Amino acid sequence: MTVHHVALETRRDDADAVVAFFVILGFEEVAPPGSLADRARWVQRDATQIHVLYADDPVFPPEGHVAVVVPGYDAALAALRAAGHTVEDRRPHWGSPRAFAWTPAGHRVELMSHPPA
Repeated sequence: MTVHHVALETRRDDADAVVAFFVILGFEEVAPPGSLADRARWVQRDATQIHVLYADDPVFPPEGHVAVVVPGYDAALAALRAAGHTVEDRRPHWGSPRAFAWTPAGHRVELMSHPPA
């Protein structure tokens, strides 16, 4: 079984910056179905999508997060930092270097160099 997508609420005004954050991580923007185009933006890498849903009062769980395996982990973290994003290195799990970063809208994202074996 594979998780196909996660949905993150954000203010419409923050959507460009949130999409740009995920582009740094190797995602690319894809068009949602026409019926959803006025309510969301989508990004995709391989078979995984992140749906950026517009919300007037988005919810950001304090400990909840999306975890993504990041190709070119070290370069991606350097690119996030260079773009002004907060990146917090964490203790490795499963032998995988990992960090937390926050999107411009406030979503907590776990970044992993590789998945567990």
